[in-house]
Amino acid sequence: MTKNRELAKIFLTISDALEINGEDSFKVLAYRRAARILENLSESVDTLAAEKRLRGVPGIGKGLADKIEEYLRTGRMSKLKETSTRIPRGLLPLLEVQGLGGKTIRRVWKELGVKDAAGLRRAAADGSLARLSGLGEKRAANILKSLDLRERARERISIFEAVTVAEDILAHLRRNPKFQALSPAGSVRRMKETVGDIDILAAARPGDREELVAWFTGFPGVSRVLEAGETKSSILIPAADGERQVDLRLVDESEYGAALQYFTGSKEHNVKLRGMAKDRGLKISEYGVFRGGKKIAGPTEEEVYRALGLPPIPPEMREDRGEVELALEGRLPRSVEPGDIRGDLHVHSDWSDGRMTLRDIREAGRRLGYAYIAVCDHSRSAAYAGGLSPERLARQGKEIERLNQGAKGFVLLKGAEVDILGDGTLDFPDRILEKLDFVVASIHSGFRKNVTERMIKALSNPLVSTIGHPTGRLISGREGYEVDLKKVMDAARKTGVALELNAFFDRLDLNETHLRQARKLGIKISIGTDTHQAGGLDMMRYGVGIARRAWLSKADILNTLPATGIKKLKNLRNK
Repeated sequence: MTKNRELAKIFLTISDALEINGEDSFKVLAYRRAARILENLSESVDTLAAEKRLRGVPGIGKGLADKIEEYLRTGRMSKLKETSTRIPRGLLPLLEVQGLGGKTIRRVWKELGVKDAAGLRRAAADGSLARLSGLGEKRAANILKSLDLRERARERISIFEAVTVAEDILAHLRRNPKFQALSPAGSVRRMKETVGDIDILAAARPGDREELVAWFTGFPGVSRVLEAGETKSSILIPAADGERQVDLRLVDESEYGAALQYFTGSKEHNVKLRGMAKDRGLKISEYGVFRGGKKIAGPTEEEVYRALGLPPIPPEMREDRGEVELALEGRLPRSVEPGDIRGDLHVHSDWSDGRMTLRDIREAGRRLGYAYIAVCDHSRSAAYAGGLSPERLARQGKEIERLNQGAKGFVLLKGAEVDILGDGTLDFPDRILEKLDFVVASIHSGFRKNVTERMIKALSNPLVSTIGHPTGRLISGREGYEVDLKKVMDAARKTGVALELNAFFDRLDLNETHLRQARKLGIKISIGTDTHQAGGLDMMRYGVGIARRAWLSKADILNTLPATGIKKLKNLRNK
């Protein structure tokens, strides 16, 4: 589905460029809707176009279909060139800066002459940004801070993008049967929230390597080949904001396990293992484990760890945070596994700002092998997101009950993402909340206004199941709330309310450091994708990955409970 994602990004870029150009808002929204449609398609646009079914897709008219077919035919879209060449190249990337929308960017361009990030920084430094009507010093300072965050974030890419790229390339490599083994390595395999370069390890016979290097460097869409050596090759592939480097390392099958351990890392974990090996009269490297001149391990990772007297250590734990010592003592904790997850505890439907019907959610949950999904649409204060009134929430509840009738093995849970208001009260009264199975209490406004106190007050309500995205950060460029998380965690520990690990790749909130703190305090964690579309349900893998990096076990996570266990949580707190 790579082409669907490529075209969705192009349509979003066109919509952004139109907004900066000051075009009619209806045109801007039309391209954004087209992007959402493409992201949600269950079939590839290549197939739809080839079978002459593209114009039958709801929301894709002749004009959009022509543009899609042009791109599929030529690799270019004239509308993108037409709109983007009318504005300075450096303006579109500024849309990633929190606090800057298309209309504000147009103003700083037209009124201050800002054409790129450097110009925006100068305008902030000389005070002209703050003097712009409607901005002020505080907002200008926040824009500058967000710009700094964005520039730091651009040095690395999200785990979602890294995994997506790695899996696309691995799918290409697997089509050649001469690869004996393949795996991602490095930060991707350790599931870090952001990644530098993308590393892939392969085992192959020496006589096949020239062919396999050519197969790798021939990946469709490669913009440059940096290196094409017998043991290491590097390519650059295009991305929306530049290029991404992907490295392939080729090793003999007899060395594959040792190389996979070595190139997975982390550096600190590997240093610890080398010290252990030395103490035991061994030598460990990417080629194997050796006693003198004799190789005693190498083909598999399990052999490598066993040679050092260790059980296999999960890749996500390999950060030298005590995992080696615990493994030596036989006390390595069993981290939660993807198969332990029985459901998603934060999903939006088309009753608010989601793209899935309740039936869509039910069928997607069944396909994933879940036992339940909690439908948690926005509450009434989130009018911008189609927040539900009490009456609509009640109607939704009845529809969920109807869909659950006669259900075998899967149920929709009645839930809501309820705003925590400025005084700490919730957007719905208790008489409404008590009818729900799962309540996510979240802050969506007033990020700098008594956030800690508001969360603590929400935690005191026994009808609240979890606090949604507790820090409010966006990895790509938003610091989040002004919150004292230690006080919030203390309150969560006392009340027994869970905290959310929001699995959306740009949130991953709580992060692994906070999750480790929560685990030590005995606080339960709920994992929710917070998704608004079917494809977003797959974000659960990133939530589980971060949970494993924090050493969370099955017992630490609400999603490992059956549906009946989720429903009983509020009753337990009310006793």
